[in-house]
Amino acid sequence: MIGVSGLRGIVGHSLTPDLALRYAASVATWITERIGRQPFVLVGRDGRAGGEALRNAAVAGLQAAGARVCDLGVAMTPTVGVATDMLSADAALILTASHNPQEWNGLKALIRPRSWTNAGDELVDACAPSAALAQQIVDRFHEGRIAWTRPEEIPDASVDHEAAEAHCHRVLEACQTLLGVDSYWDAIARSRSVGRVVLDSVNSSSAAADALFFEDTVCHAVQLHGEATGLFPHPPEPTRENLSAPGGLCDAVRGLRADVGFAQDPDADRLAIVDEKGRYIGEEYTLVLAAEAVLSALGTRAEGQILCANLSTSRMIDDVAARHGARVLRTPVGEANVVEAMKQHNAILGGEGNGGVIWPAVTYVRDSLSAMALVLALRARTGRTISQLVDAMPAYAIEKRKTPLARKEDALPTIRRIARHFENQRVDLQDGVRVDFSDRWVHVRPSNTEPILRLIAEAPDQPSAEALLDEVAAVAARP
Repeated sequence: MIGVSGLRGIVGHSLTPDLALRYAASVATWITERIGRQPFVLVGRDGRAGGEALRNAAVAGLQAAGARVCDLGVAMTPTVGVATDMLSADAALILTASHNPQEWNGLKALIRPRSWTNAGDELVDACAPSAALAQQIVDRFHEGRIAWTRPEEIPDASVDHEAAEAHCHRVLEACQTLLGVDSYWDAIARSRSVGRVVLDSVNSSSAAADALFFEDTVCHAVQLHGEATGLFPHPPEPTRENLSAPGGLCDAVRGLRADVGFAQDPDADRLAIVDEKGRYIGEEYTLVLAAEAVLSALGTRAEGQILCANLSTSRMIDDVAARHGARVLRTPVGEANVVEAMKQHNAILGGEGNGGVIWPAVTYVRDSLSAMALVLALRARTGRTISQLVDAMPAYAIEKRKTPLARKEDALPTIRRIARHFENQRVDLQDGVRVDFSDRWVHVRPSNTEPILRLIAEAPDQPSAEALLDEVAAVAARP
């Protein structure tokens, strides 16, 4: 699959080293044309087994197309974002298939457009390219127009092993500024509210960074699956089903009497949370708790602040924002769309209901490390347990389904039928179709990363959400 979110495929079948090389070379050629000089591009990968071969191919493609490359090795996607800013790179290429199963891998780009205009490097600006820019990369790849460099002009590649440490420092600095303290960990220690933390690093990119972040701190961090072998111990998406198996994160939190459990996906841009009772509370709460942490720390300064979230994110974020006098702007699904709105409106926080938190104080990339730090800060500042914090949030039930979809275009008739059927309600066609009722909503859209149609509904209770999806599914099934 190739689209505005990058390229993904099954290794050895739809995704081969040759494909990775040509895609990387297409990215390098496109950037060179835009900036009019040799680009500096970082490369990182999520650590899944087999990724090194594709990384080597991608680096070769970048170099052969004239890019100066710095290899970060195995790194969290947000770590690559932080490094792109700190090293003043023009762009980055990340090898990851995010939450997809073991046999998948992929490539996606981050860009740093401020560096292209020489307008200064003081702002944190690395982000996923907008849909329009991403489509230009896709078009370039399909056209096969690559500007190969003369052999004597091919640049060498360098290596950087400090990116994870820089990311940890950036998160701590942002938290200290938000909280108005000299030391984040001293503030956590003084609260006496956070002791044991259990982490499921899924043997991938977050294993080293998680250990580094919690090293020599008041938190006794216990890592599950922190061996960084690249072999996933369970399906890598941090869902209830995948974390609730015997011996998994939920069991570990209960058995170790931990204060909280955190689970990341392979490239660590998403975070799921398990409370002190071993209860999986869902990825939707990650952004909500992070928003509460930021807005409550701001106090009266939260008034008038803007947050951004996509159309598939729970309305809990709207309720939390309203509680502090802030408001939420909705965008199409996709990190790039959320970031574009955040930059346009100077949003203080953004993200998606899949556990992705975007905190501009750290990076304009979804960041599980920032999310963990904010949740722990909220826990320490309030003295409330995770379950108490969650139970204090507005209660909704969200139901998600998916159906196979051969091509994104095949979803258009379904979207039109649903929009017509609910034309008397509030209908949003920014991304698929979202229908808002007085106390519930439903969103139907083709996925950008998988060959599926996603159906998501939220209502005051589970039966109501399921009934709404049943109605929508019936409409979608009509000829």
